[in-house]
Amino acid sequence: MIEVANLTKQYGKLTALNSVSFKVEKGEILGFLGPNGAGKTTAMRIITGYLPPTSGEVSVAGFDVLKQPMEAKRLIGYMPETVPLYEDMTVTESLQFYAEIRGVKKSDREKRINEVLKSCGIEDVKHQLIKTLSKGYRQRVGLAQALINDPEILILDEPTIGLDPKQIIEIRELIRSFIGKRTVILSSHILPEVSVICNRIAIIHRGDLIALDTQDKLASEAAGSPTIAISVKGPSTKVKSGLKKMDGVKLTDVLSKDGKNVNEYVLNLDKDSEEIRKQISKFIIDNDWLLLGMEERGDSLEEIFINLVNKHEGGKR
Repeated sequence: MIEVANLTKQYGKLTALNSVSFKVEKGEILGFLGPNGAGKTTAMRIITGYLPPTSGEVSVAGFDVLKQPMEAKRLIGYMPETVPLYEDMTVTESLQFYAEIRGVKKSDREKRINEVLKSCGIEDVKHQLIKTLSKGYRQRVGLAQALINDPEILILDEPTIGLDPKQIIEIRELIRSFIGKRTVILSSHILPEVSVICNRIAIIHRGDLIALDTQDKLASEAAGSPTIAISVKGPSTKVKSGLKKMDGVKLTDVLSKDGKNVNEYVLNLDKDSEEIRKQISKFIIDNDWLLLGMEERGDSLEEIFINLVNKHEGGKR
């Protein structure tokens, strides 16, 4: 649905994007991550046709964004981080205005406005002036205007910023409901949000695309070897000592579970081996301790993000 090929954007000597290429399939939600100034917003602005690239190509549903801008833009709903809203309009007037300029048929406008008012949770403020709204409500109006023309593609830059916890959950559920129905590129600084919502994750740093995959695959590549956590009821000192002596096992952390001689031991394994797991279980049982659980432990998205960014920074020096 979206194809980006060798996308480069330069501002004088500053390279905001450096030959970035990726595809987003129909119905997929792609999460954009990166530190401030990494190039995320620049990429989103180019995809929407708001900003021209220095070089490279972007196509939306087969339409070249530079050569066929109107055809491409008709398919896109865009919510920038700071949404431009006319403060002296009411919410309904604002959505009527956006429906008109986005080409929604006059006969369909009232129905479409009512649909986005409901889905974005702003029915109760539809007659209020924009300037009287809180930051959270303004964000929701911003999402509503992006949805007003029922677009196939959504480009959302920090859509939940400024929302309270309840509103965040509601908007996340709304965005998740788009899976398989709309193609979405979502930028967020809230990493758990990206983890919950997105099918795949793209990490941009210093203008380079440094990773693009599912969270599970990124975690596997970042770790390099499997990690497991075991919960054991037994003397911590003896359990730790025995685990440290085992071949193919590295003890990386110990977490107290309940203060009653039950602890969680995080182990990094040399390889993904059933034999190593059996060896660990036998060690616990042979010592008459209680093995309460054993589970895979992947890196969090925060850990993956930090590891990849630090690795990229090291390679740039």
